[in-house]
Amino acid sequence: MRLKFTKMQGLGNDFVVIDAISQRIDINSDRARQLADRRFGIGCDQVLVVMPPESPDSDFRYRIFNNDGTEVEMCGNGARCFAKFVRDRRLTGKTTINVETLAGKIKLLVRNNSDITVDMGIPLLEPSAIPMLAKTRALTYDLPLADRTLTIGAISMGNPHAVTIVDSVTEAPVATLGPEIEAHPLFPQRVNAGFMEIISRSEINLRVFERGAGETLACGSGACAAVVVGKLHNLLDSTVNVNLPGGHLTIEWPGEGHSVMMTGPATTVFTGQIDIK
Repeated sequence: MRLKFTKMQGLGNDFVVIDAISQRIDINSDRARQLADRRFGIGCDQVLVVMPPESPDSDFRYRIFNNDGTEVEMCGNGARCFAKFVRDRRLTGKTTINVETLAGKIKLLVRNNSDITVDMGIPLLEPSAIPMLAKTRALTYDLPLADRTLTIGAISMGNPHAVTIVDSVTEAPVATLGPEIEAHPLFPQRVNAGFMEIISRSEINLRVFERGAGETLACGSGACAAVVVGKLHNLLDSTVNVNLPGGHLTIEWPGEGHSVMMTGPATTVFTGQIDIK
């Protein structure tokens, strides 16, 4: 089958975007792995599938597959690319776009300077909603690992996140601790592992080992999760610049009961066609 695709990136977090409205295609886990393979396919962190909405008050629905083929609930950088894609392809002329995901509905706002703001929704803090196997909600949790115990904050931004504060993200052992945190038995659906260095009340550095993808150059939902954790600790203000290996995001969160707003760029890299089984 010949499939048209668009390769996009948000701060180096890269995606293969499939229009399943204008072409008839069913993307499953096997096909997602084939597309995401950097040697035998196109190569990406995640595959995004643009689909018609199921609800009359939504504009689109989209599915998200990690490069290991697992389907996930939310991707902040992918959501920004999604907004640019549907506008560039003239699937919509709206500047406010309502989209259905496995995590629920999200709102995408296209700015005049081509930056895109994503309403990421209200962070979920109860362990059962993350999900995490803890009896009660706490500001911090002890996470026992093979050779140490980490202190983490845990929340859901539509997908699970464990955030630990470090002295330096450059020196943080992301490559070794990331996989161990991701697969920790306290998180039955696995977890994204964030390593946050606080520069000031309005700026942090962040690296994220993403569930099913490994460390990426940027993680939008991870940036939101880190800011929420920092603000809950009263270490951060309501607006924070997040420095990731691939670039910068602006995260705004007034506090509990409010949505997290994420603003940043999205870029089209190239378009093409590929034969898939």
